[in-house]
Amino acid sequence: MKLKLMFVTLLSLSALPWSNSLSAQSSFNLPDLGTSALQALPLEKEQAIGEVMMMQIRSRSPLVQDPVLDEYLSTLGNRLVANADDVRFPFRFFWIKNPEINAFAFYGGHVGVHSGLLAESDNESQFASVIGHEIAHVTQRHLARRIQQQKDNSAMTIAGLITGILATVVAPDAGIAILSASSTQTALDQLSHSRKAEQEADRIGMKTMKDAGFDPYEASEFLTKLQEQVRYKNTPPAFLLTHPMPDSRISDIRLRAQQYDKKYVPSSLNFALAKARVMARYQYGSANAEQFFKTAISRSSALDNRALEYGLALTLLDQKKLPEAAELLKKLRSEDPNNLFYLDAQTDLLIAQGNSKEAVTLLAQFHDLRPNNQVITLNYANAALEAKNYTQAAQLLRVFLLEKPDHVLAKELLTKAYEGLENKAAYHEANADLMADYGAYMKAADEIQKALNHVENGDEIKQQRLKALLSQYRQMQKELAKL
Repeated sequence: MKLKLMFVTLLSLSALPWSNSLSAQSSFNLPDLGTSALQALPLEKEQAIGEVMMMQIRSRSPLVQDPVLDEYLSTLGNRLVANADDVRFPFRFFWIKNPEINAFAFYGGHVGVHSGLLAESDNESQFASVIGHEIAHVTQRHLARRIQQQKDNSAMTIAGLITGILATVVAPDAGIAILSASSTQTALDQLSHSRKAEQEADRIGMKTMKDAGFDPYEASEFLTKLQEQVRYKNTPPAFLLTHPMPDSRISDIRLRAQQYDKKYVPSSLNFALAKARVMARYQYGSANAEQFFKTAISRSSALDNRALEYGLALTLLDQKKLPEAAELLKKLRSEDPNNLFYLDAQTDLLIAQGNSKEAVTLLAQFHDLRPNNQVITLNYANAALEAKNYTQAAQLLRVFLLEKPDHVLAKELLTKAYEGLENKAAYHEANADLMADYGAYMKAADEIQKALNHVENGDEIKQQRLKALLSQYRQMQKELAKL
């Protein structure tokens, strides 16, 4: 499923939203972010602050809304979380389109991953080592502890700290420059983890990745790779700006890995396919990606070139070289017809060929076997939209959102379905829900008002429900003003 990047600017930095679903919005209490040096940061407040930051990231960062990559990252991330200790709440993993090697974690179990991290990882264990490290920062509440320790900092509010941390985890060089200009050393200290926190995250993250079945020795290999890059760049990799790495850290990690038995970890096809997808669609332009994959295939001595062929098929597809793409996908799917990476690309191919109805038929079979899988369901709904089966698309998306009520891409597709059905009341209501996910509560309220204008006079239940939503959105905007 090929979709544009979600990059929406709806808010100023001072207007911080805090919720991500209508069901949560009605009972949510805005945390006191203006108080400096909170004496305590209970878990519910940490989660609330995490929602505030996630809203800001949605509204200001180039998020990658890619169901195939989301499925891969969530599966790998939750595999690590399942083997971690001290997990207090569900984790959420998301992608940012950025070629820099970086990942970051913040309040409430949110873990962001730059596309460049996957592109530069040599194997899945290296990639997992960074994710496991970030999970450890959350489970050990390193950022939460840091805020609690700011008892003597009367000049920096919690809201100010969040703003600085947010700027830095998404764009570390920019964030540090901002704080350096303000000469606030205390604030600058907030933006990078201490050596003690890094050591703790290294230790706990390594145990987590080992228990999840990855190779802990690859953690030091990846850090060695980062350190080597420092020699050839004026600016170090983004990851190192917020994760200090003294000379002893690599040797410490290498020694720590030796406490575990060395074991063979087989290569992961899903990792290779996810990396190829990132290289094809987010790391290079299509023409450059095509040349990259053709050169790699010609030079490869490996018996298994499926990932390279998949990457090439994507670049050909994106350039509308459909016959060549079709030939590659036919070969790949003949060997592995249930592979979701290939199924997603096949859907794109059928739609590009003008065969959206065939795509609907194909995906219906898979949906019967795996209902509500995000790759299958969202491709199915998108194909139905292309085939102008708006009722079918809306039904699929409504059911999907019952299980995943905060899925922004599904909400976008649902607004398109209602638009196609010319159901203006439902369209404006769905659009309001989507705008609320970005914290644009005044615009959400305007959309609800428009929805009310299209409700039939006799439908009092819908009118009352929409009026309640209108009141909620207006109240949310008032709460935001407190910040």
